[in-house]
Amino acid sequence: MDEKEKAKKQILLRISPTLWKELAQWAEDDFRSINGQIEFLLTECVRKRKGAKKPPEEDL
Repeated sequence: MDEKEKAKKQILLRISPTLWKELAQWAEDDFRSINGQIEFLLTECVRKRKGAKKPPEEDL
């Protein structure tokens, strides 16, 4: 993988204030930033969808 492929991508995400509050609390409980929590949750969902048993690579 070259450096361009390793770089994180930025996206604009619009979510409700209620969902934001829930994610913020969850992130705090897990000692993560909200961004880190969203990335963690998306990674877990992709892993489950693929049926992967091993940890994903650094970036999917």
